[in-house]
Amino acid sequence: MKLLNYIDGEMTEPASREYIDNYDPSTGQVYSHIPDSDERDVEAAVAAAEAAFPAWSDTSADVRSAILLRLAALIERDLEKLALAESIDQGKPVSLARAVDIPRAVANFRFYATAAMHLANESHESVGQAAINYTLRQPVGVVGCISPWNLPLYLFTWKIAPAIAAGCTVVAKPSEVTPVTAFELSKLSIEAGLPAGVLNIVHGTGPKVGSAIVAHKNVKAISFTGGTATGEAIARTAAPMFKKLSLELGGKNPNIIFADCNYDEMLATTIRSSFSNQGEICLCGSRIFVERPIYQKFKRDFSERVNALQVGDPLEPATDVGAIVSRPHFDKIMSYIELARQEGGHVLAGGQLVRPDGRCSGGWFIRPTIIEGLPFDCRTNQEEIFGPVVTIMPFDTEEEVLRYANSVRYGLSATVWTESLSRAHHFAAELESGIVWINCWLLRDLRTPFGGVKDSGVGREGGFEALRFFTEEKNVCIKY
Repeated sequence: MKLLNYIDGEMTEPASREYIDNYDPSTGQVYSHIPDSDERDVEAAVAAAEAAFPAWSDTSADVRSAILLRLAALIERDLEKLALAESIDQGKPVSLARAVDIPRAVANFRFYATAAMHLANESHESVGQAAINYTLRQPVGVVGCISPWNLPLYLFTWKIAPAIAAGCTVVAKPSEVTPVTAFELSKLSIEAGLPAGVLNIVHGTGPKVGSAIVAHKNVKAISFTGGTATGEAIARTAAPMFKKLSLELGGKNPNIIFADCNYDEMLATTIRSSFSNQGEICLCGSRIFVERPIYQKFKRDFSERVNALQVGDPLEPATDVGAIVSRPHFDKIMSYIELARQEGGHVLAGGQLVRPDGRCSGGWFIRPTIIEGLPFDCRTNQEEIFGPVVTIMPFDTEEEVLRYANSVRYGLSATVWTESLSRAHHFAAELESGIVWINCWLLRDLRTPFGGVKDSGVGREGGFEALRFFTEEKNVCIKY
């Protein structure tokens, strides 16, 4: 399969006529080729977006809404096809893509299709001055949307949908590791009747395509999700150009479990929050802190449940944990497991690669791993691993576990399990985190702001926060 760019409403080959191998992580074999695009393709995409912007920004919200709703319906129509493509491309179980990834892409378009109809402006009457002030929110222009490989269509659409709904035109880059569903979205955009140039999708690597989008003088805003190091590089380029920036970066999230929790619900959810999508979700709780009275019970029960997880072919219905997305990422995760051993950690479960029988014998699989016996401030507990690896350790006091939880450079999400209302509110206030889940995990309402603090990013996505990000505010004062 050969993928193409989507520029000015048409499927196009890259200017270089060169292609990059794309691997099926479950087999380790090349199964498609993606455009090896460069600044020439980005230039063409930006030009198309610039040409489309005047008409699209003047298009009424109800017309934009209707197009986005058609696109949502087409994604829903092709749910099985897209779920299979996502599973093959990323390595996740097809059951997960079918239940979460593709339905969320549908929800993203539907939410912003309707939200665009309700974005309101403020007005302020200046009593005694015979004046009224009102605020205009106008689309910022051409924007760049760069998404990661872990939730490919899910996060790609979460950026594109609000940008288009707000009246912006988009130059988007999906991850070169997981490009297929973005390619399929190109075809669905044409079918939905999205005007040429409103959405442009340029495939390729970060150094060639991502950097060119960020550095282009006519791209007015950048929305990026990915690693903190890449976010730092984007900020170094974009900040001196005074571009608007939304950076959703890494996480090293604590999962804090008190003895008064609903134990059964906590245990079942902690399995998911640790190992869903092979642990390749920025919100996974990779540091598990358990109050000492229930630590031994939790360690026994958690290890038993984790050892029972089925690792293997992502296309099999019984699979719980699929393949790691790429060979370099597989090697990175395995290096951290070895580091944990060197730092004095004891592997309670997993810690080794898996070689499934049959077609997946050459794929990249790691058994879900639990490690204990590490200090809270060691590298394994401080650095983002982004794989099926968690650490567990006991704690005695609230002050102690807050110190552990807040010790990292990241601050994306945190989970707290307790039946104490006062403790829940106390931890929600004291945790250095953009998102705090109490007695749940990944329970998302699309109206709420999403993002992190510290090295986990800048700005917020989701809800009206995203629509506002893609607009410029203008105050108008009229004396009467």
